[in-house]
Amino acid sequence: MTDLFSIAGKTTLVTGGGRGIGRMIAGGFVDAGAKTYISSRNTEVCVAVAAELSEVGECIALPADLSTEAGCRELAAELGRREERLDVLVNNAGNTWGAPLAEFDDAAWDRVLSLNVKGVFHTTKFMLPLLEAAATDDDPARVVNIGSIDGIHVPVLETYSYSASKAAVHQLTRHLAKKLAPRITVNAIAPGPFQSKMMAATLDAFGAQIAASAPMKRIGRPDDMAGAAIYLASRAGAYLTGVILPVDGGIATVG
Repeated sequence: MTDLFSIAGKTTLVTGGGRGIGRMIAGGFVDAGAKTYISSRNTEVCVAVAAELSEVGECIALPADLSTEAGCRELAAELGRREERLDVLVNNAGNTWGAPLAEFDDAAWDRVLSLNVKGVFHTTKFMLPLLEAAATDDDPARVVNIGSIDGIHVPVLETYSYSASKAAVHQLTRHLAKKLAPRITVNAIAPGPFQSKMMAATLDAFGAQIAASAPMKRIGRPDDMAGAAIYLASRAGAYLTGVILPVDGGIATVG
């Protein structure tokens, strides 16, 4: 049973691993014995978090801007110069934007879709040789995309491009899952409210109400997110592909 949920010795990459959901997953992977690379546009944060996590296990910073195809290609090339294979890719890097409907312009769409959707696609595409090299018949390589419950239900806030982008990530997950099986599984986690930079203002203003309205009566904790990612990355999750897994205390599914 211990081996069933083990990711010890695997090589992993978590994009957007410097903060929030990505930091939670990267911390869980390092704690679980995986060699973990983290990527972020903010070089200073990326290096600092990698140094912090390296006190527990093996964590390496690979700063990159994944909002462009060239940035995704360079990240894959840099990882390829360091590693012969990649067991687990977590596409977490993302952005949001909120504005009233009448003020929601092209910039609000381009900034979010470029990173949240195209970044996921291009990063996965360029990582395929490394993922293929890691895959075996019994233990496929894994791609874990980070969607959102805002791609499942209608959010309260006016974050039109964000919710649309996360719904797109969920469908892209299913599409890639069909294309890449059986050598690579592709699943998505759809987080609910967790403490992060992206959610900070919302939770500061409405955190108590959100927790009270959730079936589980609380905000998500780092272990909740790390546990879901480890499950999908371990042998326990080897037979799942194309799954959208809400980790939200029931908000989008039974709330």
